[in-house]
Amino acid sequence: MPFTPLRLSRRALLGTGSTLLGAPGLVSAQSGRSRVLRFVPQADLAVLDPVFTTASVTANHAFMVFDTLYGWDKDYRPRPQMAAGHLIEDDGLTWIIKLRDGLRFHDGEKVLARDCVASILRWGARDMFGQEVIARSEEIIARDDRTLQFRLKQPFPRLAMALGKSSSNVPVIMPERLARTAATTQVTDMVGSGPYRFLADERMAGARAAYARFTDYVPAPDGAPSRTAGPKLAHFDRVEWLIIPDQATAAGALMSGEVDWVESTSSDIAPMLQRSRDVKVAYSDDLYQVILRFNHLHAPFNNAGVRRALLGAINQEEMLQAAYGTDPRGWNAGIGVFTSDSPMASKAGLEPLAGKRDYGKVRQALAAAGYKGETVAMLQAEDYPTLRALAEVSAHVMRECGMNVESHTGDWGTVSTRRANREGLERGGWSAFCTGLSYSLDPSGHLGLRANGARAWFGWPDSPRLEALRQDWFMADMVEEQQRIGREIQLQAMQDVPYIPLGEYRRLQAARADLSGFPEGAAYFWGVHRS
Repeated sequence: MPFTPLRLSRRALLGTGSTLLGAPGLVSAQSGRSRVLRFVPQADLAVLDPVFTTASVTANHAFMVFDTLYGWDKDYRPRPQMAAGHLIEDDGLTWIIKLRDGLRFHDGEKVLARDCVASILRWGARDMFGQEVIARSEEIIARDDRTLQFRLKQPFPRLAMALGKSSSNVPVIMPERLARTAATTQVTDMVGSGPYRFLADERMAGARAAYARFTDYVPAPDGAPSRTAGPKLAHFDRVEWLIIPDQATAAGALMSGEVDWVESTSSDIAPMLQRSRDVKVAYSDDLYQVILRFNHLHAPFNNAGVRRALLGAINQEEMLQAAYGTDPRGWNAGIGVFTSDSPMASKAGLEPLAGKRDYGKVRQALAAAGYKGETVAMLQAEDYPTLRALAEVSAHVMRECGMNVESHTGDWGTVSTRRANREGLERGGWSAFCTGLSYSLDPSGHLGLRANGARAWFGWPDSPRLEALRQDWFMADMVEEQQRIGREIQLQAMQDVPYIPLGEYRRLQAARADLSGFPEGAAYFWGVHRS
């Protein structure tokens, strides 16, 4: 039977033998089935703090445990979430945000405005969109227990958009005592006000995480669940995350009913899953960009000429096939710095990525740019199949072009930790890695395009021109002007090469057929229920 994926709305505890869930402390697959949801994330939950890391698996975890002042709906419009609403006064220079009644943290304490202020300040010290909020704010204060106020230096219509950011880093609200932790230090005490409580005593790194429904959670009163907006209705008493790196093993557990939901599977495995009447497989309409990111602090990629030379070596279609299979419904090639569903998307400056690849020509361009055989340390996550494939192909292409490439392998937790190291290779540093970006629609939250040096995302590119264009984009009132600036940003990015775009993909998830109610976007757990 041919594989026909369903469409969603847009945008170890591995045992041996026949059972997966035989470890102590886990509910059996047959008992309490309607009350327990078993989920296989795309990677291990190595870091818990969604401000400390940009890892998407941590963002998914965060939206279970924490809540945000605003949420993004399916069309990426901000909606009040913890906020009851807001008033804008003084010609846009004052925002007054009122909290909803009844909000409580998991430790029983009320959510207060001062918790929100401290959380926003911590997030704003780390996140690129948050940095814009802080830079444009004269002060952010708690007027009383339920009211916070932003006094701005200039109007910033995108404030609610920023405070509802659903991609990493996430502007979660945590108790003031935790939010006063420096943004460069990980918070491990997971006390939020979201629909699920994190069960810290059940966490087993590399194997399992567990959550219990927060019975005192007060859902937003209006609308329907839509991305991270609307009522977050928790229909399961317990959610278990089971770390299963091997996709075939995860697929087998899904078909046997030992797990309920696999966040990411491959198009090669999908036909087998589709043959089971108890499983449904679906592509999300959300598009995620994948990239080859460089370390701009050290040779050889501190040389823009070296980075530009490699543009001629990358074939997006080959990259995407290696990572996501041959089904063209799962990915798109010919992509620039914005995903193809963005109004900012264009073909400006993409000529170096088009046409037949010529490794000999690239080898000559590398030599002309000054490459002298320096070692390239390519980080490769062995437990993340798609990123592993992208890293393997990238390393192969660089070697074909005459570069001296060493693959440094480890689990995703190791890779995500090492990429924060700014030192040279002799002190545990790195040269390049492959990853996905959860938000590439525009410059506001685009991690890969921020080029403010030491404050930029891993790789730390420094481009005053890209930064100036980003500010121009924020100040533009009309979509047409934003699009013009978006084209200029892409042209400049093809010169500076903060990263090489490798294309875009749609997440292919699989779940038991009796599950429904999945919100748009990432792996969100509210609204999901068993029929």
